[in-house]
Amino acid sequence: MNIDTVRARLRPVSAVDVDELVHLDSDPEVMRYVSGGAATPRAVIEEWVVPRAETEHRKYGTGTWVLCDPATAAFLGWISLRTPRHSCRAELELSYRLRRTVWGRGLATEAAFALVAFAFDHLGTDRVFASTVARNASSRRVMEKLGMTLCAIHLCDDAADSAELLTIHPDRDRSEVEYELVRADWQERSQRWSSAGGLTA
Repeated sequence: MNIDTVRARLRPVSAVDVDELVHLDSDPEVMRYVSGGAATPRAVIEEWVVPRAETEHRKYGTGTWVLCDPATAAFLGWISLRTPRHSCRAELELSYRLRRTVWGRGLATEAAFALVAFAFDHLGTDRVFASTVARNASSRRVMEKLGMTLCAIHLCDDAADSAELLTIHPDRDRSEVEYELVRADWQERSQRWSSAGGLTA
């Protein structure tokens, strides 16, 4: 199922996207908060990333969508909804990765908003969550613009002793933060956004 936004088209990932996915993950800046800058091996993308996403899509209607320019079909990145393997809750994990050339345009927020709407309105989920390292301010801003709230801080071994410090100074360590949006809050916020004429990226 394709999902269209104002400035992008989201389509399910497939084997034809391997080259673009490899290229995306070869950018050290894109991978800075994912792997410390290391590229994802092509074999991992071919043999695990894409097949897993396709299986998710067939089983649950979730998975990974490629983010494309609707006018040129150019690859801009990807966004995903993943079903947690060890969870008894009706919840989905949101993640996204975009080419550096399109950073700062609000495309991640726009695509994420469309996928969150799909999760609540069509997949019947009760909760969408996302996580990143605490110092990844750009990714955290996307989550906050969606109306997500900070729900957990996962401290690493060399983290500050106080979790409160991480909220104020997220650049101090490599700890992870988790944000969430629950169905009741989504319904309230989406009504407000509709009344205001849409989400501001």
